[in-house]
Amino acid sequence: MTHSIITITGHLGSGKSTVAKILAEKLGWQYYSTGMAQRLIAQRRGVSTTELMQLAIKDSSIDAEIDGVYQNPPWGQNPCVVDSRLAFHFLPDSLKVCLQVDTTIAAGRIFAEKERLSEHYADEKEALTYLQKRHALEKRHFLDLYQLDITDLSQFDLVIDTTHLNPDEVCAKILAAL
Repeated sequence: MTHSIITITGHLGSGKSTVAKILAEKLGWQYYSTGMAQRLIAQRRGVSTTELMQLAIKDSSIDAEIDGVYQNPPWGQNPCVVDSRLAFHFLPDSLKVCLQVDTTIAAGRIFAEKERLSEHYADEKEALTYLQKRHALEKRHFLDLYQLDITDLSQFDLVIDTTHLNPDEVCAKILAAL
């Protein structure tokens, strides 16, 4: 089966955004990120992305706004790499890729990228605490909202541990699977 959409999910710090952008560029495909949409919504509301997730527990319009894009995708019929926690669920005919990473390594990565993220941490320990809190929130929220266990790796066509890989090595694995 050939795919014209690749969905990439993974925990914060797994490299999913970096890999998705590089992959889209290598393939000449469009790139879309629900994370960008989520950060814009959080910024408009004056909250962090974690606070937005907490608000979404009680306000389903937040998820409807973020996930509604899949009903009428901005990339149309064009090939696309989608960087999103849930795109694999909404785009079942995609090549579904999940990136895994050791949480300590992930915390170091997100702490090093603090200028890119809306959250800022005093140190890697604080970043690790944030990661654990956000992952628990997302897991519970997606289970409640969509009856979807985001930790069930059987839902994916390809699972890659990025702990000791650079983005080009991860892209090579995805291209081989494609």
